[in-house]
Amino acid sequence: MNKLAAYDIIRNPVVTEKSTMASEFNQVVFDVAIDASKPEIKAAVEQLFSVKVKAVNTFVRKGKVKRFRNRLGTRNDVKKAVVTLVDGQSIDISTGL
Repeated sequence: MNKLAAYDIIRNPVVTEKSTMASEFNQVVFDVAIDASKPEIKAAVEQLFSVKVKAVNTFVRKGKVKRFRNRLGTRNDVKKAVVTLVDGQSIDISTGL
């Protein structure tokens, strides 16, 4: 997998209170491409951040229905990946790549 394909799979890190609490357990949360599989996500994280991945859990947050000037619209679905790292590994998402 080349580096551009890895950037297409891993969109951005999720920085929320819940995701920063997960960092205590060697977990990092990323927004990923909606069609990305777990092995692709694992390979992309290992290539981009030079770490060893223990497990990948994914879930799809369905888009909300919102109104704008009395018209209904739907936000896009978002796929998130919770990446668990091997003990002793870490990713500092605040520095960037």
